[in-house]
Amino acid sequence: MSRQLFVTTALPYANGNFHIGHIMEYIQADIWVRYQRMQGHHVDFVSADDTHGAPIMIAAEKASITPQQFVAQIAAGRKQYLDGFHIAFDNWHSTDAPENHELARQIYRDLRDIPQSQGGSLIERRTIDQFFDPEKNMFLPDRFIKGECPKCHAKDQYGDNCEVCGAVYAPTDLINPFSALSGAKPEMKSSEHFFFKLSDPRCVAFLEQWTQDGKLQPEVANKVKEWFTIRTNPDGTTSEGLGDWDISRDAPYFGIEIPDAPGKYFYVWLDAPVGYLASLKNLLEKRGQDYDAYMANPALEQHHFIGKDIVTFHTLFWPAMLKFSGRKVPDKVHVHGFLTVNNGEKMSKSRGTGLDPLKYLSLGMNPEWLRYYLATKLNNKNEDIDFNAEDFMARVNSDLIGKFVNIASRAAGFLTKRFDGTLTQSFSEQGSALLSDIHAAKDSIAQAYDAREFGKAAREIMLLADKVNAYVDQHKPWDLAKDAANNQALHQVCSLLINAFVELSRYLAPVLPSLAQAVQAFTGTSMQHWNATGTVASIQPYQHLMQRVTPEQLEALFEPPAVVEEKVTPGGEDIAPTISIDDFTKIDLRIAQIVNCESVEGSVKLLRLTLDVGEGRTRNVFSGIASRYKPEDLKGKLTVMVANLAPRKMKFGVSEGMVLAASHADGTTDAGIYILTPWPGAKPGMRIS
Repeated sequence: MSRQLFVTTALPYANGNFHIGHIMEYIQADIWVRYQRMQGHHVDFVSADDTHGAPIMIAAEKASITPQQFVAQIAAGRKQYLDGFHIAFDNWHSTDAPENHELARQIYRDLRDIPQSQGGSLIERRTIDQFFDPEKNMFLPDRFIKGECPKCHAKDQYGDNCEVCGAVYAPTDLINPFSALSGAKPEMKSSEHFFFKLSDPRCVAFLEQWTQDGKLQPEVANKVKEWFTIRTNPDGTTSEGLGDWDISRDAPYFGIEIPDAPGKYFYVWLDAPVGYLASLKNLLEKRGQDYDAYMANPALEQHHFIGKDIVTFHTLFWPAMLKFSGRKVPDKVHVHGFLTVNNGEKMSKSRGTGLDPLKYLSLGMNPEWLRYYLATKLNNKNEDIDFNAEDFMARVNSDLIGKFVNIASRAAGFLTKRFDGTLTQSFSEQGSALLSDIHAAKDSIAQAYDAREFGKAAREIMLLADKVNAYVDQHKPWDLAKDAANNQALHQVCSLLINAFVELSRYLAPVLPSLAQAVQAFTGTSMQHWNATGTVASIQPYQHLMQRVTPEQLEALFEPPAVVEEKVTPGGEDIAPTISIDDFTKIDLRIAQIVNCESVEGSVKLLRLTLDVGEGRTRNVFSGIASRYKPEDLKGKLTVMVANLAPRKMKFGVSEGMVLAASHADGTTDAGIYILTPWPGAKPGMRIS
């Protein structure tokens, strides 16, 4: 029976390019989607850019562009990754799109306006103490507050959840918090916020049932179960079960304004998952389909592929939001682990341990090598997987080239040269039995794909390839070809090999879609249907289907980036040309006391300084420091002046020297200009050398 599937991947935050972790998740979901389509099921596969929040607002401000422009620049670079690795989303959208604004606000209203007869509103307003950065003059978003986790005491954790133990908490719970923007110790200020009452008995009862009834992998369900119980932690603190969720943020904030609450915005994690629905709605509207009718279909299955770092949001907040706003809840949340490199080493571009997806493609490395290698590692558990360069080369060259592609290359030439590309439909008993074995594995391989046990599917397929290669080694078509009397046997052997190759290609089609298309063109046999039947009648001349991985490619892939020495211009300008000590001694620098200081009528830049340089008289000096200093700030202070500078007649009088001050060449520093001040103990008239 045909299934209706709505499939998503986690929305990438639109503050940077895709990394290899994104590509791994998209490949995993893409393989599963392609398999389902081969089974005849209808799948809508969507994602979007997660565009809101303070980090993007701040990054856009630094780049002197609007947040929308910043996000558009990031979005423009997505296609080369997705096309490059054959990841075929039906729609890629944005959480800043009109559909998401509309849906997020409506879901909020539905949660707010639950009738009393059904338990009443799940939205509550509260005045809370919130961290405020006194240097940046803004309330700090959770991700811009860091400190020590109150649960496991891991250092340098964000203000909303701990990446070490998975705990969720308020920023005010952090130990020794600091602003990630300025490093300043944040101050407490009061602000009215909106909360989704996740602790409400209705939410707790629903989530206790939903998280434990097969929607999640067992290990994920067991972890989530811990969050419901009140318990004493090893450090003596108490975990109090589910807490309410702060869903609002204060302006300035780039996001969706909360209805009937000027200056208040939805926390990005409220509207981000709504982006799944918005992207689907956008896709359906392009097709002329009714979104509400689509979602009302009782047979619709909703599947989310996510990483283990965002389990909290997808297994607590998201299903509860959907449930109590009267919407369909997810049928499955498929959680995967992280991707490490070379035996568990964390990614690091500077050490050359990062795996840059675009660099991979730019080196001419086949994207299907990576798709296959990741497939051999992936299962349906929440486990980290490792990309090991040597293992990658061995698996690709041994499995895909040595075992799989070589089946076709060994047979095709004989069929083209001896039999005009025509295949026989008559096989020996042994050959027919081998094809039967390959066909009999179809159901177990299908079950592995459906269960996301891609590694198991790959192993079964390669075991079948081993059987085919054993048949090749036994019958040796290269030897049969030496004597025309063996033509019938040669024809049978090579025809069987092509038929076996086609069946294996179909099994690998979800993983290797481009190669499957090439096999379809080569053999005239459909690769789109899992249960396709019939034997191959003829073939086209053989073209190489895949090359081997070379050590040089892997070496280049992990080669650390070249260190480019950036030219540093201190203070915004190059150091002046070298002078001799004799040149320097010509300048007479003296300590001077500012006896008096006053504004200059008719000038907004100049101050008139009356200076005592120890000469028994005072000097009159004009200085362009009025933008930085008030006259009363300078009276009585010591400074440094050039005492032997020739007097200069100016519009406002004669200047008898120059006080020394520092400034940036482009004038962009906050303070602008700083006069030099000697240490205490210096006296007017002392020479500086």
